[in-house]
Amino acid sequence: MESIKKSFDEFYSHYARESLEELSEEIPFTITDPSLSNHPIIFASHAFLNITGFTRDEVLGRSGSMFQGSATCRRSVMEIREAVREERETNVVLVNYRKNGTPFWVFLTVSPVFCVKSGAVVHFVAVQVPLKLRVYGGGGSVVVNHDFMFRCCRKEVCSDSLVELDRVSSRNQVLDLEHDDDDVTDLESEEPREASDDERRSAVTAMDNIFSVLTHYSELTGRLVCRKRCSNPAVGLLSSSLIISLGRIKQSFVLTNPHLPDMPIVYASDAFMKLTGYTRDEVLGRNCRFLGGRNTDDSALQLIRESIKTEKLCTVRILNYRKDKSSFWNLLHISPVRDATGKVAYFVGVQIEDAYKIEEYRQCWKPDMKQLSVVGAVKAAVRSLSMSAGSSKT
Repeated sequence: MESIKKSFDEFYSHYARESLEELSEEIPFTITDPSLSNHPIIFASHAFLNITGFTRDEVLGRSGSMFQGSATCRRSVMEIREAVREERETNVVLVNYRKNGTPFWVFLTVSPVFCVKSGAVVHFVAVQVPLKLRVYGGGGSVVVNHDFMFRCCRKEVCSDSLVELDRVSSRNQVLDLEHDDDDVTDLESEEPREASDDERRSAVTAMDNIFSVLTHYSELTGRLVCRKRCSNPAVGLLSSSLIISLGRIKQSFVLTNPHLPDMPIVYASDAFMKLTGYTRDEVLGRNCRFLGGRNTDDSALQLIRESIKTEKLCTVRILNYRKDKSSFWNLLHISPVRDATGKVAYFVGVQIEDAYKIEEYRQCWKPDMKQLSVVGAVKAAVRSLSMSAGSSKT
């Protein structure tokens, strides 16, 4: 949870929390960090927690996918992922689930938060406006509060499509309303594919208020944020989509950019931080040689330099040092990572503490298999992103 707190506090003063707490009584929203593993929630409003039934401790640090279920439209989820990849705002209507398993409709607006100085996306804000369900009968339209959905248990809507949800919803509406008016027993539900004008206005107002707080209190930290990208992203900056993909890889590795001066580290995994004892801020922008020390073998360093020069993979056993100055033998595997055009975009370095001295590695994969799995996952993420970026330009 320390990384969750730091993610928020490094951009906004502590007064920001107080102001957001005031907004959070009325506005259901969350703030997430794409730079952390699994793109977790770092802030959740009271209104959002009240709607979903979760406590703040149960939500912070987890992905927003925890609220999806069988009736959640996969197409809408893909629209959200595409917007995150392209680092732009999007609006979708979808079904989410509460802690007790009951579904409800929301109008979801997701917007990136940009760092003014670097142009990088630092957070995403997601506003969820609960929708009222409109049903139709002979006398015209009737607005039914979305709470009727809470009376429909999750088991009833465990279908492969929203058509079945629509059928179940229609059946429940008839049961709820027929005792009030015999003329509405033939009501047919309308799937709320579109939010009303009032619901859309609520989302716009909520997002404006949230960004007003974020931009104001980021000034006090000197790390000003904005709603629209104010500058071009810094050279070598990874997209939030690639960072999210890399964050799913649990092994220790770093990604370096050979096209930048001194080939700096542009991504480091959580496992790498745990292995070396450094924080991410202490690692990014530095050359990997900072892990070396007085007893590091020059011949191993020469093999690494030759591998990079010839754009070929290599594996070496090299003595490295942690932040606390303790040493460890590093089984280091280095491999070029090519984009969709075949050009080397990055080099990935996978670290495994000497397998011959740690019993846990003897009981799982061999070091080469573990390294190759990481390299394969990194290559897939980079190629997928470059292919998507290429197709979006055509």
